[in-house]
Amino acid sequence: MLVSSNRKISKSNKIHREFKFIPRIINPVKIANAIIFSADEQVRKATAVLKENMPWIKVDVLSDPMSASNYESDQASVLIFDDLAMTLVNAENIRKNNKDVILVLLSSNKTIQCSPPSVAHQKFPYTSKADVVFAINNSEFIPEHIITAIVRCAEDQLNIEKYSRARRFIFLIVDDEPRWFSQFLPVLYNIIGQRADVMITRTYEETLQFLFGVGQESHINNDHYLFHGHGDDVICLITDIFFPKGDDLTCDAGRDLVKLMNKYYPRIPIIIASKAQQANDLRNTAFLMPKGDPGSLQTLKRYIHDFTGMGDFLIRNEFGDEYYRVRNLQDLFQILLRAEKENQEGQVIRELLEWHGQKDHFSTWLYMHGFRELGDELRPRHDRGKRLVTVLKRHIRKEILKMNSTPLIIDGKKIFNLNDLLKLLRSIDPIKIQKFSDNDLFSYWLDRKGYPEMAEEFRPIHGSGPKLKQTLADIVEKWIKIYQHQSL
Repeated sequence: MLVSSNRKISKSNKIHREFKFIPRIINPVKIANAIIFSADEQVRKATAVLKENMPWIKVDVLSDPMSASNYESDQASVLIFDDLAMTLVNAENIRKNNKDVILVLLSSNKTIQCSPPSVAHQKFPYTSKADVVFAINNSEFIPEHIITAIVRCAEDQLNIEKYSRARRFIFLIVDDEPRWFSQFLPVLYNIIGQRADVMITRTYEETLQFLFGVGQESHINNDHYLFHGHGDDVICLITDIFFPKGDDLTCDAGRDLVKLMNKYYPRIPIIIASKAQQANDLRNTAFLMPKGDPGSLQTLKRYIHDFTGMGDFLIRNEFGDEYYRVRNLQDLFQILLRAEKENQEGQVIRELLEWHGQKDHFSTWLYMHGFRELGDELRPRHDRGKRLVTVLKRHIRKEILKMNSTPLIIDGKKIFNLNDLLKLLRSIDPIKIQKFSDNDLFSYWLDRKGYPEMAEEFRPIHGSGPKLKQTLADIVEKWIKIYQHQSL
């Protein structure tokens, strides 16, 4: 059943009280410099793609190992090398001279592309210099197609490891083969935009350390595990079945990881990225995505939107049966009104809401749609029955009232509605809206205003100058007409 709300585009700015718009910035430290040292022409050509899609980054191509080894900057940087270049540079010196730096290896070596880290380090010791390894070639993993995802992954890793005091939203990918990262990350980033980070781990022990802050399962503290590691920040786990565990390089460690997550973090949706027959045994507890199957990617997008808080809020039971699909706070408020009624539907809704509250499903969806304070307030809710409905109604009504009084301020001008936004986009200097597009601020504000579909269309857009301004204005104009038609 689809729940829709009657939204009208306000033409009035008569605001009695204003509330400050506080955007959610997932990466407080942005990569400012991308340095490429590579003999591979295709890697060097990828700089044009970086400049176009990440115009805020300064891109330089170095020609000798001495310049790379002595590189120094007080800004966050990513240094990208091919196999030969990585053998020549002094990684220790680079890290010594740079506070915030990530070293990336783009390997065309087929053994490295499909090997776990211990094997690659043994056969090709230079791979141990890299913080993250990707696969490249002239057909499937073309550098131009993956370079933006590589830089974004470096930025995510830097922020997660060094600047993670604020609550984060992390997609954890567990796989030992770099070729999978090169294939999958561009797809994933296109889906999630700037709403979440991505972290890669390649062994069972790395994954335990990241999730729980321990190296062995027996060291997990059952009472205080939420306060160690990053497990509570993970909103989706994407894992292979086979990856190293201890000395077993071909262990079906994914099976153990799924059991561990179901025990400690049952709220986290799990995606099994594997064609292995053993994956079918986990069908009841995870979404199966066969690696390399193009048809599975569209299904993946729907799954991520439905189960990680990025799309609609699905009111469903513990068996996965969907009852209602909620797009925004107004929709959810209408559901709560129905939950108050003394009839069979009201009783069913109350029971469903209790289950979602206990599983902490409300908070992630609210965080993703721009309601940080409300998400904190409702995380988690253990109220029951009408008490739960009353609490939810009170908090959600308050947020709905605040939404119309929360302006987006651009160049000193306050934007309260879509008409205001369109007028400004038609007249403003493009450089003054650059950061709003680069950091997903437009989409975050639109989510808060109750326009999730429009926010979704804004997210993949990057660029600069008049072209960016025109693209954004055209989208706003299109959706004004759509929302006006829906309100008739």
